[in-house]
Amino acid sequence: MGGTGTGGGATGRRRAEGPRASIRAVARLAGVSPSTVSRALNNPELVNAETRRRVLECAERLGYRPNRAAQSLVLGRTRNVGLIVPDIANPFFAPFIKGVEAYFRDTEYAVFLADTDEDTATEVRLAEAMVERVDGLILCAPRMTGARLRAVAARTAVVLANRTSGAAPSVLLDFRPGMEQAVAHVHALGHRRCAYLSGPANSWSNRQRRRFLGAACAERGIEPVDLGPYEPRFTGGYRAADEVLAAGVTAVFAYNDLVALGVLSRLAARGVPVPGELSIVGFDDVPMASMTNPPLTSVAMPVNALSRAAAATVHAMLDPRAPKAPPLPPATELATRLLIRGTTGPA
Repeated sequence: MGGTGTGGGATGRRRAEGPRASIRAVARLAGVSPSTVSRALNNPELVNAETRRRVLECAERLGYRPNRAAQSLVLGRTRNVGLIVPDIANPFFAPFIKGVEAYFRDTEYAVFLADTDEDTATEVRLAEAMVERVDGLILCAPRMTGARLRAVAARTAVVLANRTSGAAPSVLLDFRPGMEQAVAHVHALGHRRCAYLSGPANSWSNRQRRRFLGAACAERGIEPVDLGPYEPRFTGGYRAADEVLAAGVTAVFAYNDLVALGVLSRLAARGVPVPGELSIVGFDDVPMASMTNPPLTSVAMPVNALSRAAAATVHAMLDPRAPKAPPLPPATELATRLLIRGTTGPA
């Protein structure tokens, strides 16, 4: 950060160039013991207000900054939060990561990020390694088994985003309203036979989307056709498009926008007009969904609210002084909604 020291330019320069101030130096200046300084900085509720004020002023004057590594050894806390996501290249997860980072930016916690590359074994290995290095862990759309989740949650504070488990609190996207709106939309356009392009078989989100799709289709007399599973990427959708055409459907619900965009690209390569011959609905409403030609109809997810709810929940588990978090178990749910664009039209 810029600016000069409070004791004048020369003093500020000497401080910046000199050795790092120690906790003992702060204690001498404040007229207290080093242990009192430690409590004032790390457990302020154990120190009276006047003493804490004096310690903070002396620490500021000396430019003292606590040694995080030493603190973690003494207090048994790292002041680190782990965040594990399935794929940082997926544009859905970028705002989730940014939301968690933004929440903790003005706290004393640092965020460690890990990417599983959609591999369950990697996810388990990363989670088991991280619990040794963090105070709490946010698992976004984890694919590991319930038993593995319980084992991780037994070792550190865990919050799940888009996954339920009795082992840890969850923040969830409620897919029901978005899916019901999407099915009602294609039904109104005359579609009666629709495909669902499944994502990872071990994905909670995938199971929820298929469940609500089935219920909404049954209510309106639409025949759902299951295809997949496909990798939740552009290449998965590109590969799925030929199977979609062979299935004789008039509309497609894709597991996510990346799969939907892969379908759209392959159909364009084959000269199949969208939505003239086939309508497409994606999920996530990633930024590029509105940039395609035609722009993609998609179910929007409140990912920023999801990330902040997950961050606030784990923060409250770690620090009783943290801002009030959303309700703990069973779950906090955030509604989804349909955004109609150019890839859906009359059957």
